[in-house]
Amino acid sequence: MRMSVLGRRTVFLLASVGLISCGATPADPYVEPIDPVEHCGGTCWPGETWEELEAAALGWSTDALDRVREQYAHMASNALLVVDRGVLVVRWGQTNRNHIVQSVRKSFVSGLYGIYEGEGAIDISLDMAALGIDDSVPPSLTDLEKQATLQQLLQARSGVYHEAAAESQGMKDARPERWSHAPGTFYYYNNWDFNVIGVVFIQLTGEDLFQALYDRFAVPLQMQDFAPSNGFYQYETLSEHPAYPFAMSAQDMARYGLLFARQGQWRDEQIVPEDWVEESTTAYSDTGGDFNYGYMWWVGKPDRFHGHRMFAALGGAGHAIFVFPDIDLVVVHRVDAPTYRYGWNEVMELLDRVIRARQ
Repeated sequence: MRMSVLGRRTVFLLASVGLISCGATPADPYVEPIDPVEHCGGTCWPGETWEELEAAALGWSTDALDRVREQYAHMASNALLVVDRGVLVVRWGQTNRNHIVQSVRKSFVSGLYGIYEGEGAIDISLDMAALGIDDSVPPSLTDLEKQATLQQLLQARSGVYHEAAAESQGMKDARPERWSHAPGTFYYYNNWDFNVIGVVFIQLTGEDLFQALYDRFAVPLQMQDFAPSNGFYQYETLSEHPAYPFAMSAQDMARYGLLFARQGQWRDEQIVPEDWVEESTTAYSDTGGDFNYGYMWWVGKPDRFHGHRMFAALGGAGHAIFVFPDIDLVVVHRVDAPTYRYGWNEVMELLDRVIRARQ
């Protein structure tokens, strides 16, 4: 049987550092694991491209990974990418294809807020009245609704239940009655909140949202596929405030996940303030499922994810960046929305299988 290029490269690498003899074959039942810290001469970071190693060389169970692949094939997902301690161990599917990220966009903008708040350009304690925010589509905001702060919008706790651009039918069906909850008293996953977060960012910084994503994340993280032209502003007659969809590849999303897995640091630069990473991935609301909610990040409930701390950027039927900071692990899952036929139960089963293979 012919060995893959990656397999030959890994065997050569192991032999070159003295971990296996030159006569060993991929069929050997045991391979001495590589320590990524020693292998990289310190912490592993991607450069212009990702470094890839066989998962078995990093101590993963090949049998358990076979079960991951079975689930992945069953789901017909578009891509799965797994980063273990800064090194790619799984790259399946179209990991360089730019898909619309759906609601994963919100966690990226949360990161931008952290940067600009740290620089003093944004104050999340400001309310809608102070910012001059209303909605020109009737009925406009009441004085009570205008007391909602940016922090409450980040938490999806504004109490403003105005119709919004890019709402799914499920969001529309779940929207509370207008004026039924005061700001800060109730969680509802609210596109009006998230869209206004984007509008206020532009207002306070004077910068285009997609250019800021490029300058603040794509450039320093050396993203391979993202450009400002990947995004657009989606206006609808329901509200004056647009949504801000953008497309990104799995391999670029993984860089953002790794940034947050490492407390906002990239190599020797603190991109996102460490205290913002902690604050934005803290749970403020119980969503009723496997997750709580932070500042436009989903926060895994204790003991649900094999005892690990986990937070995630989730979007659509299955777009996800799962971040496990305690074990320096990032998992990115992508779907081709028009053809994908499964949902979050299958995605979570896939993630469970990944964690079992890692352990």
